[in-house]
Amino acid sequence: MIKMSAFAASTAMVILGGAVPALAQDVAAATKEGAVSIYTATDISQAETLVKAFEAKYPGIEVKYNDLGTNGTYNRAISEYAAGQVGADIIWTSGMDQELKLYNDGLLQEYKSTQLKDLPDWAAYQNTVYASTIEPVGMMYNTIAFPDGKGIPKTRAELLTLLQSDQRVKGKVATFDPEKSGAGFLFATNEARTSPDSFWAVSKAFGASNGKTYSSSGAMKESVISGENAFAYNIIGSYAIDWAKANKTLGVAFFSDNNAAFSRLIAIANGAPHPEAAKLFIDFALSKEGQESLAAKGLPSVRSDTSTGMNAKNLADAIGGPVTPIKVDEGLLEYMGQTKRVKFMNDWRAALGK
Repeated sequence: MIKMSAFAASTAMVILGGAVPALAQDVAAATKEGAVSIYTATDISQAETLVKAFEAKYPGIEVKYNDLGTNGTYNRAISEYAAGQVGADIIWTSGMDQELKLYNDGLLQEYKSTQLKDLPDWAAYQNTVYASTIEPVGMMYNTIAFPDGKGIPKTRAELLTLLQSDQRVKGKVATFDPEKSGAGFLFATNEARTSPDSFWAVSKAFGASNGKTYSSSGAMKESVISGENAFAYNIIGSYAIDWAKANKTLGVAFFSDNNAAFSRLIAIANGAPHPEAAKLFIDFALSKEGQESLAAKGLPSVRSDTSTGMNAKNLADAIGGPVTPIKVDEGLLEYMGQTKRVKFMNDWRAALGK
C-alpha cells in the first residue's frame, strides 16, 4: 500500500473556504473520522498534488492511497464487499465500465456532490458516480523511427493503412491487452460499440503486423523509448503528453478528426469506513481547487472554469483534434455481462490470429 504522509492531526473544527462548500459540522465529522482510504488506478505521481492539497486543507484527515491498477481496484472492491470487510472509502478508477458495474451491483453509495452543478451533463450518474478528468486516448511513437512525426496517422483510416503497409511498425507496434488491463478493455469495447467496422479492421491489421499487447501504459512507454516498438496506439494520452516532455525519443499524437476521451470515475464505496471524509474528498477532487491540482500534474480537468493546464473547454485545441467524451451512462455496461465479454475476447483473439 502506498501511504501518503499526513500533515499534523488537528481535532479543531476546520474552517472551510469557498472552493469546497459544505456544512461546518460535516467537516468536523470528517475530521473526527481522521482518514480516507482510496482504492485507485491513478499513478501517485499524477495524484500527489491533489492528495497533498486535500491534506493541507483538512489537516486532521490522513489520505491512505492504494494504487492497485484497474483490475486490482475492481477485484478488491468486489472481494471485500462480499466478505463484509470493506476497506475502501473511495473507488477512483479509469476502468469506467468497471465502476458502473460496481454501481449496478450495489457496491457504491449515493452522494450528491456539492460540485455537481459545475460538471458537464455527461460526467455524472445517479448522484453517485462522477467523472474527475477528461483524458484523450492517443498514440505514442519513437521519434527516431518517425522523425518529426512524419507518417504518424491523423485518422483511423490512416492508422489502418499504417498497420497494413508501413514496414516501420511490422512486429514493432503496441497496444493495451484488453484481457489484462481495465483501461485497455474500456478503450477497445468503446470503439467496438461506436465504430465496429473500423475497430475490427484495425484489430485484424494489428494482428497481421505481429503487434504486441501490454498490461500497462508504463510498459508500452518503455518499449517505445527503447525502440523495441516504433509505435503504440489506444494509449492514455495524458500520461504520454507528460512523458514526452521528459524524453525526446518519445512523441505523442492524436487524430485530427476525432478522439475518444475517458474519465477517472470517482465514487464512495457502500459500507465505507469513513463516509464523511469520503464525501469531503469527492467534493474537493471535483472542486475548482482540486481539479487544478490534478491538471497541474497532467490530468485534464472535467470542468471548464479552471486556469491550470488542460480542461474540458480547451482540450480539443490543446491536442489538435476534436474530443468525444465516453459518457458516464448505462452504455458502459454493454460488455460487462459475462456472455458478451467472453464473445468480445474470443473475437479479439481471432482478429489477432491467436
